[in-house]
Amino acid sequence: MSKSSHPIIRKMLHQYHDGLTSLEIAERLELKPDSVRNALGDMPDTYIDRWKPIAHEPPHAVWCAVVPPEDCPRPTTKGNI
Repeated sequence: MSKSSHPIIRKMLHQYHDGLTSLEIAERLELKPDSVRNALGDMPDTYIDRWKPIAHEPPHAVWCAVVPPEDCPRPTTKGNI
């Protein structure tokens, strides 16, 4: 999955504040589950919030996306932190 899919995954996670599993994201966006899992691992603003038990399967990770606060000011200078 190319980085161009990151924005649609991020938007989906912002719509579902309680989070979604990678399988739920894949089904809603009609993408391959492995591709979604790989993308989530590459996105620095997504995280596993908890694990969802699934009958007869290992628990599935429930992913959320960080929502930056509206009043978060942008840096005025560039440089290393």
